[in-house]
Amino acid sequence: MPARANTVITLDGPAASGKSSVAKLLAARLGLAYVSSGLLYRAATHLALTAGVDLDDEAALLQLVDAAALELLPDPAGNRVLLDGEEVTHGLHTDAVDAAVSRVARQPGVRAWVKQRLRELPGSFVIDGRDMGTAVFPHARWKFYLTAPAAVRAIRRLGERSAELAEVTQSLILRDELDARQSVPAADAVHIDTGPLTLAEVVDKVHGLVLEGWPQPEALSERAAT
Repeated sequence: MPARANTVITLDGPAASGKSSVAKLLAARLGLAYVSSGLLYRAATHLALTAGVDLDDEAALLQLVDAAALELLPDPAGNRVLLDGEEVTHGLHTDAVDAAVSRVARQPGVRAWVKQRLRELPGSFVIDGRDMGTAVFPHARWKFYLTAPAAVRAIRRLGERSAELAEVTQSLILRDELDARQSVPAADAVHIDTGPLTLAEVVDKVHGLVLEGWPQPEALSERAAT
């Protein structure tokens, strides 16, 4: 079944809450594209760290991203970021970027740059981030806010980073504090605590809620089952 024109489903929440994994699987079930908004913030951070730009210098950051030929590709197999035609995706998920991305993302000009780039994306998609349902796509039909205790999120992230559990936990708590202003859930978002749930259970829950309001849920269910 073709997706409804310009269908946008947002999944917001703190780091390691499971939103990216859920968004990818949900998009696959619905036959929609998946978009990772955080990759643009990570790309801007990667650029700043590589260029040695002050992470708190908004003007310098904007000059850097405006001059860069950055391209976000929401491929079905996973989002990719190109810089001047060269793929840099592998360099965006590092401890250094993790530690710096919140400082870059809190700059209003950088947020406006990311917002504009995301709103330029064509078609229908599932997108995850911090403020997708509030600042970027406030009129999205479906909005979800995923969360979990910091200790649970730290265990999830432990296998992705080189640090010890205590360090990862503290890093997430600090990240939560830095992201607090951007991570406020939309008033009409559905809240889901992913802590006690498996990934499959979260996806089933979100998928079921979407199907309840989809124009042709029977047809979509048949497509998802194939």
